[in-house]
Amino acid sequence: MATTRWLYLDMNAFFASAEQQLQPALRGKPVAVVPTMTDRTCCIAVSYEARQFGIRTGTNVGQAKQLCPWLRLVEGRHEQYIELHHRIIAAIETVLPIERVWSIDEFACRLSLQHRERAPALEMAGRVKQAVATQVGRHLRCSVGLAPNRFLAKVAAGMRKPDGLTHLGLEDLPDALHPLQLGDLPGIGRGMQRRLEQFGVRTVRQLCATPPETMRMIWRSKVGEQWSRWLRGEDVPDPPTKRGSVGHSHVLPPELRTDTGARAVMTRLLHKAAARLRRLGYAAGRMEVEISQFGDGPAWRVTVKLGGVQDTPTLLKALEAAWECRPRGMQPLKASVTLYGLTAPQSLPLFADHQQAIRASRVMDAVNAELGPTALYFASMHKSRDAAPLRIAFTNIPEVAFEGARDPRPRGGLRRAD
Repeated sequence: MATTRWLYLDMNAFFASAEQQLQPALRGKPVAVVPTMTDRTCCIAVSYEARQFGIRTGTNVGQAKQLCPWLRLVEGRHEQYIELHHRIIAAIETVLPIERVWSIDEFACRLSLQHRERAPALEMAGRVKQAVATQVGRHLRCSVGLAPNRFLAKVAAGMRKPDGLTHLGLEDLPDALHPLQLGDLPGIGRGMQRRLEQFGVRTVRQLCATPPETMRMIWRSKVGEQWSRWLRGEDVPDPPTKRGSVGHSHVLPPELRTDTGARAVMTRLLHKAAARLRRLGYAAGRMEVEISQFGDGPAWRVTVKLGGVQDTPTLLKALEAAWECRPRGMQPLKASVTLYGLTAPQSLPLFADHQQAIRASRVMDAVNAELGPTALYFASMHKSRDAAPLRIAFTNIPEVAFEGARDPRPRGGLRRAD
């Protein structure tokens, strides 16, 4: 019986291996990619050579240098990673179509009927890995999972890293899952683990044996029953999701760790968030702005009610009002802007000035989509247009124009359920 329906490809330590591919001098060396060249920030990606010293994503750079004094630090070059992302897509699709791009470094493919037996599926996976190696770069290692459904294929891709290839057939279930930790399953974070423990579920073996009705109680929705079916190997669709927020954050470089610098970065972050909000087709009900400080200094955070807004000028006015409420004398380290309460935008408002603001924002979006993210912007952003450079959230790949880019598919990912 043909049971292998999905192939899932996960690029290993993507940003760090991308730098090793692009810079031969870094190959075989412990490498950490950082947002800015300062010891006060965190590693956003580390190579497998660096992981041998206990360095992980999120490790403080100063601590990482103590763990490995010869660690090579590289400031992230996100445009390069996006270009590699598109080249990986093109390489995979020389072998088989991509069903969905899940993130900057994860891709899911549905296998055709003639490739659903174990041997043909493994042969197809080998061809995909070879295509990425030869067409993009041999130092961009990837792990591939094969399974009856997309969820288990993702799990399989994470079982042997780096450069692994794992097949999970129906005949392997559920025994092959039992050695895993609950946190190895996508969608189970610390909060969900605590909830599972309240129901006496502390291992994957116990999770696989949990009845569907109990799973529904744990997840507090039909999603729990879906998990039960996934773990048994059934190919059921992913549950519908609704985005809860749109936002950006940025660790301030040393020259911008001032009151004026933090305001400039926050203005730039809001421009980026507003453009994403409109691109996704939402309006925001409220906005949260936050400044984190050095050391033990308390963070400043304030929430502003908006009432279904998506145009940049109105959001900027709300930010200015919030900014006036900040405590003076802060030592800013990180700025963030998040838009919550997302809803479908209403028809054009009655007032002419608000209509004009919406139309201006849409024109700006169209120009920037064609010419680049800062080709056209409101005057208030002039001094901060370069303050928060391009960053990649793994489930949101910014659009960067370059020859050969092509990716019309929707993006999204399984988030940890905390």
